[in-house]
Amino acid sequence: MSVEKKKLLSSVYIPFILLFIMWVVKLVELGFDLRFSWLGVHPLQLVGLPGIILSPLLHGDINHLMANSVSFLVLAVALFYFYRDISLQVFIGIWLLSGIWIWFGGQEGSVHIGASSLIYGLSSFLFFSGVIRKDTRMAALALIVAFLYGSIIWGVFPDFFPKENISWEGHLGGFAAGIILAFYYKNSGPKRKRYSWEFEEDHTEDDENAYWKTNTSDFCLPTSNS
Repeated sequence: MSVEKKKLLSSVYIPFILLFIMWVVKLVELGFDLRFSWLGVHPLQLVGLPGIILSPLLHGDINHLMANSVSFLVLAVALFYFYRDISLQVFIGIWLLSGIWIWFGGQEGSVHIGASSLIYGLSSFLFFSGVIRKDTRMAALALIVAFLYGSIIWGVFPDFFPKENISWEGHLGGFAAGIILAFYYKNSGPKRKRYSWEFEEDHTEDDENAYWKTNTSDFCLPTSNS
């Protein structure tokens, strides 16, 4: 097995396991006529604190889960593939920061569930990190994210979906978490690939600097003996 295939498989592992858990939870709910939504985030209530960890694994119905599944898997695999060294820290950071944001900023009396906060956080991180690093690979990934999920920005504004039961607080929290982590880890993770012509330019500059340093005596004025 090639190195790239191993890297891809290792990148799929954690996202697939989490998505599998989401589906198992939903199938258990449907099979036994249960509802685990009470385990979601209850803003500013102690009973809602476990929801910071559990809420992304819970979904309102099968359509809700299906809508989130592909987006979550694609974006999470992209994170673990391109940002291998810091992927786990970023992923956990998005998970916790978005959940904490919902707990503090969510509407009183509401309950928040679903992986949408993670999707917004992953999209935000991949986009802004790609732009910040000025890496051709990351920039390309950023453009793909913007093209496929560009309309995602509207989900952070409640007025665009007044009649739908959408956790815009979770969307906004995830989006903000992605931006924060993109800047926080801007000097960590993958480095911009440098091409041969860039190294040639560096050598040319070094040679020029060496020339001026070694020939400075040609421009020194003689000291006076008086």
